[in-house]
Amino acid sequence: MTFISKTQHADVVLIGGGIMSATLGAFIKQLEPNWTISLFERLDEPGLESSGPWNNAGTGHAALCELNYSPAAKDGSVDPSKALLINEQFQLSRQFWSHLVEQSLIGSPKGFINTVPHMSFVIGEDNTKFLRTRYEALKPHTLFRSMEYSEDHAQIAKWAPLIVKGRDRQQRIAATRAAEGTDVDFGALTRELTTYLGNNGVEINYGHDVTGISKASDGGWDLSLKYPASGEHGKIHAKFVFVGAGGGALHLLQASGIPESKGFGGFPVSGQFFRCTDEMLAAQHSAKVYGQASVGAPPMSVPHLDTRYVNGKRSLLFGPYAGFSTNFLKSGSYLDLPLSIRPGNIIPMLAVAKDNMDLTAYLIKEVAKRHGDKVEALREYYPEAKDGDWELITAGQRVQIIKKDPKKGGVLQFGTEVIAGRDGTIGALLGASPGASTAVPIMIELLQKSFPKNFKGWQSKLKDMMPGYGVKLDDSPELAEELERATSKALQLENVSASR
Repeated sequence: MTFISKTQHADVVLIGGGIMSATLGAFIKQLEPNWTISLFERLDEPGLESSGPWNNAGTGHAALCELNYSPAAKDGSVDPSKALLINEQFQLSRQFWSHLVEQSLIGSPKGFINTVPHMSFVIGEDNTKFLRTRYEALKPHTLFRSMEYSEDHAQIAKWAPLIVKGRDRQQRIAATRAAEGTDVDFGALTRELTTYLGNNGVEINYGHDVTGISKASDGGWDLSLKYPASGEHGKIHAKFVFVGAGGGALHLLQASGIPESKGFGGFPVSGQFFRCTDEMLAAQHSAKVYGQASVGAPPMSVPHLDTRYVNGKRSLLFGPYAGFSTNFLKSGSYLDLPLSIRPGNIIPMLAVAKDNMDLTAYLIKEVAKRHGDKVEALREYYPEAKDGDWELITAGQRVQIIKKDPKKGGVLQFGTEVIAGRDGTIGALLGASPGASTAVPIMIELLQKSFPKNFKGWQSKLKDMMPGYGVKLDDSPELAEELERATSKALQLENVSASR
């Protein structure tokens, strides 16, 4: 019996079974239903690495609570532009998911998305001043019009009782709240998308490693495959390849040899969370409460106390506690980082090492933290937290992008980077935050870069699936409210606009 992929040729090959490949596959199946697609995932199920529900915080990132998307400038002012962009991007994700639900292409949205208010929470005089300035910068904008602000202990306790209970009444605190926030199980969403693909002619191959990638004489790509369970090897030819393998994408992109891959490196950051599955305790907290990152901390290390919904059960999550490991995937190898070093990226990587000593010091401090220190960090957000209610779990790996910079030699980038070969036959995604929440606009960008000749003809279909596509919703309040109502109904979320 053979387990290796039976398909010898495909129009599109998707490498990786996470949210990015699944989203791209869903788009292509909608836009070009006759194209042949094969997906290869090294693990035995989809969405087990970064997309897995316990490998990320499950925040539907819309910049409603994440302070790192709108930091204070030197003069104390707050520029809302990046927060607005991320919110606009998340609206597209909501619209695409709604389309899939309404067309019965995926199952009940309750399995992957739930309404959970998003809050920012700060302590101290200076931080309170910053949060008020941020609120005043965002509140006038359409996409942030529901945001509320308070410095009153009693009001904040109504929003999130656990963060106020047991706190010194004289302590200066402040919070913002956006009731339309969401919790998203990206692992469940990935499974829904891959099930849809598998039911509609896409060959799904689990337990398959893509071990090599080389340019074919006809301009496409020849991929070498391995099925570790049996030791079998095989090959497949693709007209277009998407490298969506999360932390494993850099190695494959480097192996392709395309000029666009030159100079990129990766810096892996690991993490841990405290998890509480006590249902009585979880029932007392309904919010994702984000604070401020420590000096030198990467953006994904912003502390937050979250409500989570996984497999229909409500729980609490606090963290993350950052760490360092040289593997690029949770199930990867400790040789991932050293084997990623190339002549073309060693200068950027050395430059980043020199210019990010504060990050290095932060990671050393985090790794050295004792269990008691981690519990004390939890108590800054939940003063009456009891150690015995919480278990420490290991989250997924996040490989931050290192890229060339003409002035500094190299910079560490905490966002995502879409890389497309100039001939339109290969695309890849590197990086992490905000990642899965903005998978839809990210994959639209990749489609535009990789299929420029087709893309113009896809515009009307994209507009049908996402009525807000091509529109700046922040400048279109009536359409924004209409789409909020429509997507809330389709995704079975609370309609915040109806309560205003």
